[in-house]
Parts: sequence; C-alpha cells; structure tokens
Amino acid sequence: MCHVNTNRYDRTTLYTTGEVHVSENKPHQNLAIIGHVDHGKSTLVGRLLFETESVPEHVIEQYREEAEEKGKGGFEFAYVMDNLAEERERGLTIDIAHQEFDTDEYYFTIVDTPGHRDFVKNMITGASQADHAVLVVADDDGVQPQTQEHVFLARTLGIDELIVGVNKMDLVEYEENRYREVVEEVKQLLQQVQFRTEDASFIPISAFEGDNVSEPSENTPWYDGPVILDALNDLPEPEPPTDAPLRLPIQDVFTISGIGTVPVGRIETGEMHPGDDVSFQPSDVGGEVKTIEMHHEEVDRAGPGDNVGFNVRGIGKDDIRRGDVVGPADDPPTVAETFQAQIVVMQHPSVITSGYTPVFHAHTAQVACTIESIDQKIDPSSGEVLEETPDYIQSGDAAVVTVRPQKPLSVEPSGGIPELGSFAIRDMGQTVAAGRVLDVQPR
Repeated sequence: MCHVNTNRYDRTTLYTTGEVHVSENKPHQNLAIIGHVDHGKSTLVGRLLFETESVPEHVIEQYREEAEEKGKGGFEFAYVMDNLAEERERGLTIDIAHQEFDTDEYYFTIVDTPGHRDFVKNMITGASQADHAVLVVADDDGVQPQTQEHVFLARTLGIDELIVGVNKMDLVEYEENRYREVVEEVKQLLQQVQFRTEDASFIPISAFEGDNVSEPSENTPWYDGPVILDALNDLPEPEPPTDAPLRLPIQDVFTISGIGTVPVGRIETGEMHPGDDVSFQPSDVGGEVKTIEMHHEEVDRAGPGDNVGFNVRGIGKDDIRRGDVVGPADDPPTVAETFQAQIVVMQHPSVITSGYTPVFHAHTAQVACTIESIDQKIDPSSGEVLEETPDYIQSGDAAVVTVRPQKPLSVEPSGGIPELGSFAIRDMGQTVAAGRVLDVQPR
C-alpha cells in the first residue's frame, strides 16, 4: 500500500505526521488523555511529544507563530494535537487525534480525547481504545462535571490504572496545600466509581511550563514522586489477547486512489494477515484481506492494540460502515437480537423504565436500543441482588437489563471478549449510564 498523504487519513489511522522513529521492539500501549475541557490535555500531549523528541522543534516553532497570530499565544503545544482548522479557530479538541512517542520502556499511541461535553461520544471511542489513561485536572479549577464523566467512563470501559496530572500548578504559584486539596477531591471521585485509589498516581505538573513532565521541577521541592514520563514507564504491560478470534471495530472507511476502499480501526483481539477471509458484521459482507498498513508501511501481520488500515478484495465503500466489526469468515462477530447487560445509572433527570430507548455507544457503533425489561436491581459495590424485576431505576442504581437494538449491532459478552462487551448510554446530550454485556441472544 502506498504512502497516503491526506491529513484526514493520517489522523484517523493514527499515523504520525512527522518523520518520527517508532521502536518496533518495545511493547506498545494505547494511552487515553482524559479530563474536563480547558484543563490542559492537549497542551500536556504536545509537551510530551516535544520532550520525547517526537515532534521536531521547528514544528513547535511554527505552531507558536501561528498561535500568536491568532491571539492564542501559549497554545503551540496544544496545536500539535489540535491540527484541524476548526479546532484551532475554536480552541477545542473535537475529533480524536493520535500521535506516537517513545519512552524507555514502551512506545505509546496517544488517543487524545475531547473534553468538551458536545464531543463525549468521541471521548468514548478514545477511552475504549486505551490500555491506560492520564487524567488531567486543572489545579485552579478542581474536579468538574466532565472530570466525573470521563472517570466514570474510563472505569466502565475497562481502564483500571490512572495517572492523575494535577495541571496548571503555575497558576496557583506551585502551592502544595492547593495541590493536596485537588488530590483529595479526585480520590473521592475515584472511590465513587469503585476505582482503587492505590492504582492511581498523582503528579503536580504544569504542561505549559514543563514542570514534572520529563524532569523533576525546582518549583515543587515538596514533591518527590515520579514525573509523568517515569509514571508512564512504570505502567504494567497490557496482556495481548491473541487467543481470542479476530475482532476489529471499524472506526472509519476511506476511498484511497490507487488502492480502493480502506477501512481503518484498532484490532481488539486476535490477529489479521493478508490472505485472511474476513466478515464484516452487521453489514454481512466479506472477502479476502489484500494488504494491511500500519505507520505508513505494509505489514504481514497485525495484532491486538495495532491501529491499521487495510484493503479487502471486492468490498466497496458503501458496503461497510463505522460500527461494523471485522472477524474471521468462519467465526464472524456476533450480531445481537437482544442482549442482557449490567448497567450503572450515572445521572438521569427522572427514572428509567421498560421501553426507554436511548443511544448505546459500543466500541465504534452508536445505535438506539430499547431497554425491554429491568430484570434485577443490584448493589453496585457488591453485585448482590436487591430486588427482582423492579418497576424503575434511577441515578446511582445498578441493574441487570434486557436490551433490544433498534438497528443491527455487533456486541460480545464481556466475559468472552471484554473489548467488545462494554458500552455507554447517552441521552439528552449526556452520558446517563454505562455497562457491560453479560449474554447475547444472536440474531
């Protein structure tokens, strides 16, 4: 497959825009950067890429000039990630941007997730692709609604280790007491969603000034813990789920001149090789994989965690869509007639009853689904059954429910393929609940 040089394609297939060395012999991690809007996520990402020499200095200099021209001096690190014109004009991260960088132990693909509430559906896609996450909380602002939502989603989507960057320390003059207050706020939030606080590391940082990102800062003599890069090196290596069959949710579909239709996405489980016969579900089409591309290079195998673009013989752009899942032709992804799930209601203005039909966000799919029945109300911390077939559930409740998708949807039980078994439920512009699939009644 030839090198494709359109920004849109580069961006979505997670390829770097600069000529960045990626070490093939280091283990790979996908890292989500989460947190409230304007708390400095993009600036931290830009700073990390700069400090690891993943973005050349002259590129940062170019962004600095551009930021100053637009009256946004200091936004140059954020511009490394927010390289869509619309995002620069609005100063917000809208799409999911991807970049790569090397540390001593790993090479990381950063999945930068939007903080602005309009863009939570993209954040869900980002978090569901991540092995671990960095939560950014601004010291001058503390825990905000989006902070809570992102932590809740990260927990539900299977992220169980967090690095918490308490950012913008320069705005509070590196005051230790204020840092401690924010750490306590975040710890309380983590406990609410059954996140073990001992699985979180807290670091006082200024992404803007570079404090405690790659080197210990003289501005925080009272802090003697790891800097961000050390904490990233100390993350546990994810266990690649190669034993499970191939499952690859499609994130986007492109038509590339000279190649044809190129679906892109992240392999969740199993492996893909040229010559494999694959099936796209629920679109129910299939064919032979001709080529696979990763980091602008053709490869002869791709495995869990790899973000790939690939071409399948005989498949056209209109045959498949975002939200389809790719699997082997002889072991295709399951399409649900109904499924049973365990959900936790995060916030809902009234009550949820049978017949409620919000939008379920599962992997890269977004499908309206009806809660046909509320089977059990359960204790969210212990899993103990509190009530059989309750009339309704509300904010703070956990329940087992039976769900009927209104359009074909491919999901798998989280006990078998957890990567395709978690989802978020959105309604009225907010995440109202999240959960995991227990059992699927196939179509």
